[in-house]
Amino acid sequence: MKFLFFIALLAIVVIGYRSMNKTVTSLNTGDKAPDFNLPDANGHMNGLADYSKQWLVLYFYPKDDTPGCTKEACHFRDDLAQLEKLGAKVVGVSVDDGQSHVAFAKKYNLPFPLLSDKDGKVAESYGALTNLGLVKMAKRYTFLIDPQGRIAKAYLSVDTSRHSQEIIDDLKKLSASLPL
Repeated sequence: MKFLFFIALLAIVVIGYRSMNKTVTSLNTGDKAPDFNLPDANGHMNGLADYSKQWLVLYFYPKDDTPGCTKEACHFRDDLAQLEKLGAKVVGVSVDDGQSHVAFAKKYNLPFPLLSDKDGKVAESYGALTNLGLVKMAKRYTFLIDPQGRIAKAYLSVDTSRHSQEIIDDLKKLSASLPL
């Protein structure tokens, strides 16, 4: 009986790992970004339309206050002035609830909204949801959305230690290529 339990557990882990590491999204550069309307840590609703006419760094992350997610959030925090100088706003999204976001933002002085996608529908619309049945979490994906609400770039393989700088570099290139 223990052997069958071990085999079942191993199968769940393997399937979950494969699901988490798939880099398949139906969104392509130039596609209209899926709309969203999610609460931030204070319950204020945030939608895609709130960021129209500006660049949006919409980053999905697995879990508040875990090592990789903390590193990524703190790099965005530290680079926020550069990102805003380039006309971009940063918004994080996970399936954690508002209370978790409040504690995470307070602990690390995160000055940008963290949105709660508790049912995972927004993450799913961006191809950024790992759904293991009872357990759902966002994949570490980022979408750079242009001022017209279109996907300018999708980051499906993120190195948390250099990700915000990668976005800054891409924003400089993309902004230079936009017609005046």
